Amino acid sequence: MSLSGKICIVTGASRGIGRGIALQLGEAGATVYITGRTLVARPGDPLGGSLTETASEIESRGGKCIPVQCDHSKDEEIAAFFERVKSEQNGRLDVLVNNAYAAVNAITEIREKPFWEQPLSIWDTVNNVGLRNHYICTVYAAKMMVPRKQGLIVNISSAGGLAYIFNVAYGIGKEALDRMAADCGVELRKHNVAVVSLWPGPVMTEYVVQMLQTSKSAQQKKMFERAETVEYAGKCIVALANDPNVMSKSGKVLMTPELGQEYNLRDIDGRVIDSMRRFNWLVARNPNTAWMQRWLPNFLRMPYWMFALRGSKF
Repeated sequence: MSLSGKICIVTGASRGIGRGIALQLGEAGATVYITGRTLVARPGDPLGGSLTETASEIESRGGKCIPVQCDHSKDEEIAAFFERVKSEQNGRLDVLVNNAYAAVNAITEIREKPFWEQPLSIWDTVNNVGLRNHYICTVYAAKMMVPRKQGLIVNISSAGGLAYIFNVAYGIGKEALDRMAADCGVELRKHNVAVVSLWPGPVMTEYVVQMLQTSKSAQQKKMFERAETVEYAGKCIVALANDPNVMSKSGKVLMTPELGQEYNLRDIDGRVIDSMRRFNWLVARNPNTAWMQRWLPNFLRMPYWMFALRGSKF
């Protein structure tokens, strides 16, 4: 699937899922603008990763990448970035991936505390870059896409928008991202611009690799036993950007394993990624129920109404 000639933006692409998505978009032939705060690798950073490193890998695969240092907590830097893309690409933007996030460390530090014992600042730490910024980027992207009557906007969300994960502020932010896709989809539909919310499953990011090295939790290790690589979501987005019927998905929450099945995708290591709705997947994630896996047929899945508790979201 080719994205030759397409102009794409991936925010928060120095590491993790954002990096993986940018790699796949570039490999497919797109010109990819990537943003983040870390332009050059910082000495001593245990997670590593930088925009220049991501750009270098994209170009080694034959793609074209333009790294731009941008602090997505600052409105003026976001505005300047989109103005640059507009100027350099004659107003063209085909794909925006809203992925930037700035709360991983903060969430980890306070994870054991209930919301009323957490500092009030956690709301802004989680949802300034992780939600408000995505809305701002979507506004600027829409201004470029609407006149051309085409485009795809992807919010990287998670199952935290449905069930409790990490903390209260996190869940509210992810649910809001899903709703943002739904409501922006309503207003953009007549302009042929698609907006979706994408849920990856467990992903083996640099942070997760580091965490598992020291974790003593059997459940944590089981959860990531067959996790997606950081590039799998990128494969899904490339497929969406090539789908002539993508407007039928606009406004919806999409799961990477479900898209993988629909588009016949495999992860970069050749694996077929299991659906989070498959009963086998669910019972295997918990050491106390993993024994049940051998007795459940692979085709048995929860219906969306059971998984989502409200089917209208999907």
